[in-house]
Amino acid sequence: MPQPEALDPKLVGQRLAEARKARALTQEDVAKFLECSRPTYIAIEKGERPAKAEEIIKLAGFFGRTLHEIVRPGEPIGALQPHLRAVTDRMKPADGRGLLEAIDELQRFAEDYLELERLLNAPLRSNPPPEVKLDTRVDAAELAETVAVQERRRLGLGDQPVLFVRRILEWDVGLRIFYGEKLPSAVAGMYACTADLGCCILINRKHPPQRRRMSLVHEYAHLIVDRYKPGIDYVRTPGRKPPNERFAEAFALSFLMPASSVRAKFHEIVSSTGDFKVADLSRMSHHYFVSVEAMTLRLEKLGLIPKGSYDNLKESKFSPQKAAQMLGLPQQPINDQPYPERYKFLAVAACEQGKITQMCLANFLRCDLISARQIITQCLTSTDVAADGSLEGRRLDEFQQSLLAGAP
Repeated sequence: MPQPEALDPKLVGQRLAEARKARALTQEDVAKFLECSRPTYIAIEKGERPAKAEEIIKLAGFFGRTLHEIVRPGEPIGALQPHLRAVTDRMKPADGRGLLEAIDELQRFAEDYLELERLLNAPLRSNPPPEVKLDTRVDAAELAETVAVQERRRLGLGDQPVLFVRRILEWDVGLRIFYGEKLPSAVAGMYACTADLGCCILINRKHPPQRRRMSLVHEYAHLIVDRYKPGIDYVRTPGRKPPNERFAEAFALSFLMPASSVRAKFHEIVSSTGDFKVADLSRMSHHYFVSVEAMTLRLEKLGLIPKGSYDNLKESKFSPQKAAQMLGLPQQPINDQPYPERYKFLAVAACEQGKITQMCLANFLRCDLISARQIITQCLTSTDVAADGSLEGRRLDEFQQSLLAGAP
């Protein structure tokens, strides 16, 4: 920890205030914990009275923060939390405490990501989609279909299934996507966009992979129509959905299941078998890596199967999991890491270059020291098959030789 006299009292106070609010604590609560008067603690948060070293250590533990998070250099990124908290206050949900913890989780990930970029002088390349303004004269769902096709074309995706959608949105678009454990089960995800960070998304890690993919593209759609309007999305929204939600819902279905591709696949099955059965539905949902529910609703929307088909499936107690097992459908590639791949590579690079310690790396990666060391090995080592069939590890720095003429 830097010496207290080297710390900026105002920055420390701002970080303490944000940490306190994330825990839904009052200044009076914290003053009692520190065994000081409320005015004294208020002065600490305002930076008028520098916090002592022992006070910072105690408060970091009380707020569930690492010491580094409280005393790190640079201005705190305060835009995510207040705006998302304002959304929570308007909603007044029963699970408000869980949402506050999730907002805090997103904030901390975002600050860590930005610090890694600053340490390595590696700013994120941002390639956001054009903004779209909704017009009451144009149906939001129909507009979403058109925009989804345009966005897939912009990213060079054609009309075939996209299995690695998170990787594409992180690397090719420049979104900061995190999977969180704090979101209540009823919440699919949240998003916020700031000038400093770009678009930050938190997806409920507890949900199945198909649900997470749909939620991710849903939040991505909000980036298109609600660029700087933070939001929190539930799995089910009662009542009539507003235009921006109808747009996001339709965009997600169209982006993951393009109409041209779905129609072609459907007609291929029907023309070869003369029918379209539940087994075919299961195979199609696996092909597009979406839930059976999403696939069924998409086919209904395109007029390829009768309306109400999914309701009939539910009434018949159909189990998508059992169907997948019986049909021998292989597991799709799943990435449920809490942070982006790029975030992990930056953290490991910072550690390898001596910019952070291994213990600090463990804090960045939200794991223990042993796991952090294993991640370093995984990132810096590739496994090849030797001529005798055995496995041999290679350090990735063995492949760093330049191929450019005259390069050292």
